[in-house]
Amino acid sequence: MSESKRISNLYQSIYNGNPWLEVTLADTLENITASQAYKKINPNLNTIWEIVNHLIQWRRTILSRVQGEIVNAPDHNYFVPVLDSSEAAWEQSLQSLAKSQELWNAFFENFDDADFAKIYASNNHTYYEHIHGIIQHDVYHLGQIVILKKLL
Repeated sequence: MSESKRISNLYQSIYNGNPWLEVTLADTLENITASQAYKKINPNLNTIWEIVNHLIQWRRTILSRVQGEIVNAPDHNYFVPVLDSSEAAWEQSLQSLAKSQELWNAFFENFDDADFAKIYASNNHTYYEHIHGIIQHDVYHLGQIVILKKLL
């Protein structure tokens, strides 16, 4: 099995598979309502919804980078207040997260393992580091979501 296939399986498992850590994004987010996702548990903490939107934007950014685009993160680091707190808007965020997973899966289908060594010019990190970094980023924020969900 190719390295890209192993990494793709790992990334998919964290989204909705059977990962070693026994927690997935899809399962964790499944029964959260828009009002719960929108709830500010502490003024110093991001909401679940803000974290989900942050994840989506970083997933898009890193995917663009490993497809050869130069994309710089904005000063707000993709943490922006949710303006529409409706169930429909929450469902849209969840669908966007699912779509980002599909785009990553499609990316890995045609990824050449030799490209892991490519360097992203803006920060000198390899594509390999970017790809593992986005998985680590998902897991880091998944942990936050799990804790916020318990505090609801």
